[in-house]
Formats: sequence, C-alpha cells, structure tokens
Amino acid sequence: MKSDKITFIGGGNMATSLIGGLIADEYENRAITVSDPDLDKLSQLAARYGVTTEPDNNLSVAQAEIVVLAVKPQIMEPVARALAPALQQNKPLVISIAAGITAGALADWLGSELPLVRSMPNTPAMIQSGATGLYAGASVNEHQRNQAESILRAVGMTRWVEDESLIDAITAVSGSGPAYFFLVMEAMEESARALGLDEESARLMTLQTALGAARMAIESSDSPALLRQKVTSPGGTTERALGILEAGGLRTLFNEALQGAAERSRELSNLLGHKENG
Repeated sequence: MKSDKITFIGGGNMATSLIGGLIADEYENRAITVSDPDLDKLSQLAARYGVTTEPDNNLSVAQAEIVVLAVKPQIMEPVARALAPALQQNKPLVISIAAGITAGALADWLGSELPLVRSMPNTPAMIQSGATGLYAGASVNEHQRNQAESILRAVGMTRWVEDESLIDAITAVSGSGPAYFFLVMEAMEESARALGLDEESARLMTLQTALGAARMAIESSDSPALLRQKVTSPGGTTERALGILEAGGLRTLFNEALQGAAERSRELSNLLGHKENG
C-alpha cells in the first residue's frame, strides 16, 4: 500500500473525493490526515474512510510529507500565512487545489523554498471522472511531480503545463467546461420536449447520447471532427441540424466564451493574489 503521509487542509467535497480516490487506489488510510474546523465533518470522514483527523492545522502538518491545500480561495491567504511557520519546519510538497491562487501568491504567503504544485481540478473529480491541470514550481523535483500526479490521478486524468499562465486556459476548458455541456444538455432536453417527447424520455435520451458520444471520442483514435463527419450523411438529418448550428455561429460563440472564461480566470487570480504584488 502507498503510505506517504498526506495532510488535507480542508475537508470539503473535493478533498473528500480525493481521499476516496486515494483509498480506492490502495493508499493506506492511516497515512491520510484531514484538518478542518468542522468537527462533524471530521467525524464523518473518520467513520467513512478511517483517516486520521485533527482540527488544528499546524498540528496536522507536523509529520506530513505532502500537504494538500483544499480550502476556498477566499480564505487561502490567512490559512496559508498561519501555516507557514509549521510548513517551513519540514518543507513538505504543497499542492493547492484552490482556483485562482497563483504559485507566486502561495510562495509569498507560505515562504520561500517550499516545493509548490498548483492544480486545477474540475467538478467531475467528485465522481472520479475529473480532468486536472498541474503546474510545478521551480523547487519541485521529479519525485514530487510524480507524487502530485498520483494524488490527482486518483480522481481522473491529469495534464502538466510548463507555463503557469496556461492554467487559465485549463480553467476555461475543463474547469468551467462541465457547465458548457450541461447547458447543451439542458437545451437539447427542452427541444426534445418541444418535439413531443415526455420529460423522462427527453432527459434519458439526451444524457445517454451525451455519455455515448463522450465515450466514443475517448475510446476512438479518430478526432472529434472525423467522428462528426462519420455520423453526418449527405442530405440527412444530422447534416441539416449541424448546418443550422454552424450558421448560428456556434464555433464563434464557443471561442468567445472560452476566451471570456480565461480572461476572468486571470482577473480572479489578480484579485485573490493581490498581496503577491504589494
């Protein structure tokens, strides 16, 4: 069993998902510690997973080899600053899963020379189907990169970026991406009902079609463009529907939407990490 000592600062949904994924991946449950001020939450995690719990953040990281910062971005600065003296004692690998918090801001709050990995998971990680972008600071060695990847891979696939600014692109594509697909599903359900299908049929046919298309795209060596062409018969129903979507500017809308999301990600990083520059 894997037994690197991991401490989670924060026991919310994403931390819970990572813990569940790690244990399913044969991590030793007693090697995992969770710190959170909510004692009921700690009690539930201990009962469900058999992990160690500790309401005091500083005590929880005393022996940790890896610390996962899983608190809300809005409270990351005070939490990180309070943790800094304890983390400087043994300099564990620190992994942040907080959206919008740059590696520079973390280094400013936690102190220098800590190995830092910034990650951007998405909500499907809560069902072990996530897509996570990872960025490693200069102090992170190859072993620590592997440790970080192993932890985040427990809830889905991972991809490294070597330029931290690309985390904004990851945020726009996969961080916000589930909502784009939910919107498409919502619109298709509404149209299906307008065509006469009952509510349950409209929902199930839409969701199963989405699942099937995603699985085909993942399991096929063909690109989405080629898969689309293969199911589009000349003069058929699909061709007509796609023609209407293209004429409506679907590609342009998606490009503008993702550009907007990436821009907002940069804005939030500047806002949340304002202390980094002053």
